[in-house]
Amino acid sequence: MNADPPFARQLPSALSLASGTAPFAELRAGNLGVRVAVSAGEIDAVQALRFRVFYQEMGAVADAHTAAAARDKDAFDQVADHLLVVDHTLGSGPHGVIGTYRLIRREAAERIGRFYSADEYDLTRLTAYPGRILELGRSCVDAAYRNRAAMQLLWRGIAAYVFHYRIALMFGCASLPGTDSDALAPELTYLSAYHLAPPELRPRAVPGRYVEMRRMPLEAVDPRRVLAHLPPLIKGYLRLGGFVGDGAVIDRQFNTTDVAVVVKTDLVAGKYYRHYERESSPAGRPLPENATPEGATMHTDG
Repeated sequence: MNADPPFARQLPSALSLASGTAPFAELRAGNLGVRVAVSAGEIDAVQALRFRVFYQEMGAVADAHTAAAARDKDAFDQVADHLLVVDHTLGSGPHGVIGTYRLIRREAAERIGRFYSADEYDLTRLTAYPGRILELGRSCVDAAYRNRAAMQLLWRGIAAYVFHYRIALMFGCASLPGTDSDALAPELTYLSAYHLAPPELRPRAVPGRYVEMRRMPLEAVDPRRVLAHLPPLIKGYLRLGGFVGDGAVIDRQFNTTDVAVVVKTDLVAGKYYRHYERESSPAGRPLPENATPEGATMHTDG
């Protein structure tokens, strides 16, 4: 995890930065709903969920402050929007939060001076992109809800957010489990060989953290087998036409090997984006089944 910058305590809270209106109405599917967090209590519930998943379940290493607070939080939380899935049978507020995604627009990153993933990747080519850009990260779902329904709602929430803010490019770090890059040679080699971003949109791992992704002869890679073993979140990005950056990064804090992922929203149109151009689904209206990458389920990322 990145340490908070010295000025972190001087930053205004995410709530004070909000315009006072949610970017979209809650989208419902049965007892589950997805929307943007609207209270400090909900953001605290998000941080508690992330701690349970990242530290207690996935093996991330907590410092003394994080362990004592039982919260995964950093300075970026104060400027981000927090997409959350709520189980209304548990409650409509903090007690019902069972899934989350952290969303950082360009304007929010400018308030803190950088994007979160800039610690791992040179984002110069992405920040030079003329359209609106969005960093995705800190995704997780409670273990009891890791099913198609929860993941579909998160994707649909992202789609509604992308449509509302007219986002042109999404990016972030997605994780492979473990820190042994040789053990991950088939996955890393496959991603670099078949899904490398075009040069103008290709982030590169920063010097000193760069891990070569092409770790075995391409002819030795079985694409079908690799795809079956890729984390579901990465497969979901690929189904949306996503690309990966140049080089992987070892994140020992979170016990993962990270790859940069880039998705142009014009490539997403056939999956879900176009739906929100036709209409915004109000709370309670069933959402179409084709509004999410088929079969995508959640995986954590830092």
